[in-house]
Amino acid sequence: MAYYRGPFGSKFGIPRQSSLTGVEGRIVFTEKYRVREALRGLEGFSRIWLIWGFSANKPAKGEWQPTVRPPRLGGNTSMGVFATRSPFRPNPIGLSCVELVKVDDMELVVRGADLADGTPIYDIKPYIAYADSFPDALCGFAQDAPRPSLMVVIPEGLGISAKTRKALEEVLALDPRPAYQESPEKEYAMTFEGADVVFRVKEGVLTVIDFRPLD
Repeated sequence: MAYYRGPFGSKFGIPRQSSLTGVEGRIVFTEKYRVREALRGLEGFSRIWLIWGFSANKPAKGEWQPTVRPPRLGGNTSMGVFATRSPFRPNPIGLSCVELVKVDDMELVVRGADLADGTPIYDIKPYIAYADSFPDALCGFAQDAPRPSLMVVIPEGLGISAKTRKALEEVLALDPRPAYQESPEKEYAMTFEGADVVFRVKEGVLTVIDFRPLD
């Protein structure tokens, strides 16, 4: 039906939930669904639900597993897959609530999506506060929202625009590393805005050491 266009070129580095950052992207419809009437009235909503597919996932053992190890619990505690939002599921379907910035002709500008560039979008539904919001709901081991945990240092001279720098700082502050990885000497690389962003983390400070545009 549609696909997502955004700055994340791979899974690594994508926020683990939607709306944790203000990164913008676009929903681009395939030719069959580029029908203006299908968007009539959508501009009156400030948030929408995206139903999408984990198209880049390849389960390690080739099939779904009944338990997973959530990063929130340090990656060492097993929980039932249906008690988590793990991307490795019996059916690889994702659900994200994002901000609808605007309807731009036949594309939707959205903010806060936790999706890789090229992710297939299967359906779009408006977010309705009285039906979709339950502030007093119990949230198990995920009661509190993740908070930025790292100080981010991006040196000058790497050729990063002000807009990209701001978005990158917001993403990296959430600590994209695997929960079990703590080596201060290890270099990590994530694809963002068409470039490989290389960084290290030491004593709570994440330092970007290279920003290499992809060919």
